[in-house]
Amino acid sequence: MEQFNQEFEKYQRAQKQVEEIKGFYGHLLSYILVMLFFLFINLRYSPQYLWFFWPMLGWGIGLLFHGLKAFKYTPFLGKDWEQRKIKEFMDHEKQNKYE
Repeated sequence: MEQFNQEFEKYQRAQKQVEEIKGFYGHLLSYILVMLFFLFINLRYSPQYLWFFWPMLGWGIGLLFHGLKAFKYTPFLGKDWEQRKIKEFMDHEKQNKYE
């Protein structure tokens, strides 16, 4: 029974991960379509000033963070970092205890 629960939890985590990735791809598609629309409007009505770069940049930053979260890419403070810090603090406390 325990193994079944563990497998079910793994399945639920995997299913959640797939939903997050699908959400990211939907976000990416809407970003591309809206940016193409903004580009068209910009070039059609005010080609002397390319303003569409600003919403592209702002939304692009949000899209970048969404992608990092969806694909579980955390280069700065990931789980590996947490484990290293915990070990570092435990070693430091152990070292101070024996001094």
